[in-house]
Amino acid sequence: MQSWQLQEAKAHFSKVVKEAILKGPQDITVRGEPAVVILSWADYKKLQKTKPSLVEFMRQSPLVGISLNLSRDQSMYYLN
Repeated sequence: MQSWQLQEAKAHFSKVVKEAILKGPQDITVRGEPAVVILSWADYKKLQKTKPSLVEFMRQSPLVGISLNLSRDQSMYYLN
């Protein structure tokens, strides 16, 4: 991610936007500290995608419908 000082980003805002679109997020710093990130619309939309709930995720598993043997061995094992 390219880093820009705030004054430089303001002076070259069009370039910052173009770089965000072509090369990815652009970091803007204030007094040397990270302050904001400029994202392309496409990157922003990727972040906004809703993620399925755990139940929905499990229902989409390729293992749905497979029968598993979940019985436990009832014998007792002792270690000496």
